[in-house]
Amino acid sequence: MSVHNETRRVTVPEIRAHKGKEPVVCLTCYHAHTARLLDDHVDLMLVGDSLGMVMHGLENTLGVTLDMMITHGKAVMRGSKRALVVVDMPFGSYEESPAIAFRNAARVIQETGATAVKMEGGARMAETIRYLTQRGIPVMGHIGLTPQTVHVTGGFRTTGRTPEEWPAIEADAKAVAEAGAFAMVLEGMAEPLAAKITAEVAVPTIGIGASPACDGQILVMEDMLGLNPNPPKFVREYAHLGPAIEAAVKAYASDVRSRSFPGTENVYPMKRSKP
Repeated sequence: MSVHNETRRVTVPEIRAHKGKEPVVCLTCYHAHTARLLDDHVDLMLVGDSLGMVMHGLENTLGVTLDMMITHGKAVMRGSKRALVVVDMPFGSYEESPAIAFRNAARVIQETGATAVKMEGGARMAETIRYLTQRGIPVMGHIGLTPQTVHVTGGFRTTGRTPEEWPAIEADAKAVAEAGAFAMVLEGMAEPLAAKITAEVAVPTIGIGASPACDGQILVMEDMLGLNPNPPKFVREYAHLGPAIEAAVKAYASDVRSRSFPGTENVYPMKRSKP
């Protein structure tokens, strides 16, 4: 009798249990083939709305639609078997009311098969987070630098640089945790504040440009791989694939133009006419 060992996907309670223990390993992911490569090495993949810039060449995340998120969410789920998959709720899909947020989040979960959604905002989103979690949709929060409010804030800037900013951001973190979020992203946050929030809230904090004191870390995969010519200052590039890809394409183009494809004569032999 054959034994079938089915890979079990990481669960929300397992991510929550990382609090104060082994850091949570997270990366963004937007397509099936990279999901397969990441799956054995990360705890969580985020189908981030950063795909608007990374995959579609948009200036910021504001032009990303719900359909775009669902399309990429499906691709990541096809490529992954083990990691927990979270899909970003794009701008305009959840702010109007908790009921509309639930309707759109339910569509994301149903159509992609992902486990959870992520939404930006602190205390102002607490009611919505509570509404969704009480109805069976796990939510990851996101506070600090929130890219979807870039027009209000006037750009991408580190939050919590001065003590005067701290109380409001701490209140955001507590509101998100108390509303039922199973984890929260702290983005672009001064290290002392990120460390303080991590110590204060009961759920894991996932940092991006927000201190190693967080309970986990996330980066945009393309930034980490050296595919972004202008990565954020906090990004450590673990590879430099941009120049490598360009060199490979240049070599390929040279072969095409010189009609030189070493080895292909044995794979695709030309048929000779009989004399």
